[in-house]
Amino acid sequence: MSNLFQSQKSSRFLTKFFTYAFLLLLSVIILYPLLITASSAFKAGNIAAFDLSFDATWTLDNFRRLFADTLYGEWYINTLIIAFVTMAVQVTLITLAGYSYSRYRFIGRKKSLVFFLLVQMIPTTATLVAFYVMALLLGALDQSWFLIFLYIGGGIPMNTWLMKGYFDTIPIDLDESAKLDGAGQFRIFAQIVLPLVRPMLAIQALWAFMTPFGEYMLAKFLLRSPENYTVAIGLQTFISNPQEQKVALFSAGAILIAVPISILFFMLQKNFVSGLTAGGTKG
Repeated sequence: MSNLFQSQKSSRFLTKFFTYAFLLLLSVIILYPLLITASSAFKAGNIAAFDLSFDATWTLDNFRRLFADTLYGEWYINTLIIAFVTMAVQVTLITLAGYSYSRYRFIGRKKSLVFFLLVQMIPTTATLVAFYVMALLLGALDQSWFLIFLYIGGGIPMNTWLMKGYFDTIPIDLDESAKLDGAGQFRIFAQIVLPLVRPMLAIQALWAFMTPFGEYMLAKFLLRSPENYTVAIGLQTFISNPQEQKVALFSAGAILIAVPISILFFMLQKNFVSGLTAGGTKG
């Protein structure tokens, strides 16, 4: 009996040890580049390479130069506009689509869902030429609205599946009870079902908002004028020339990118856990 107890105790110890070791490794992988970026952003002068050191002179001058000597302010505003519009329109569309697929049965329902999955499997690189030709035909090359259109369209297929899965977890008995009380379909959706899916709405809003800040390929392919760049393209220009690396400015700009995303994250964080775990329980 004592041997069994010792074996169980050793097993629990090993489980905890490897769990904490794994978490520590993940923390190092995540925090190390963040520390390098933060330390580079506050260093005085033009530094030629990313380096994690805290013995240099620290200053806020890089942030001042970022707005005074570059187009970063314009890039930042462009990205915020694209992010807010993308978030609002995409969340609205996928919420309505997810509710429709969850609650209604109509011709082409299953085939369109399968089509969404097939579309999601096509990589972005395979569609760049098609997007470029479409932009030329519409006169939308170097236009932010076309980039917003692509971000919204690209986020609809898979996110509709996620929203449908979340709506499926809401008992349809609630809808039936509301109908018996005389509630119309829109009132059922807006006042009964929609408040119950706020966790997934928060997740979708954050994902949609983050996309323009981190997406580079489409924006670089379609936006040509420097004043129309997003921050992802603009920051890349700081380090694209090996002979003139602006590492400090790049790091300062990268730090500022996290500000609106962090604000939105902390505003919505209470909804995240349930939103991430409940969406895939039913399909």
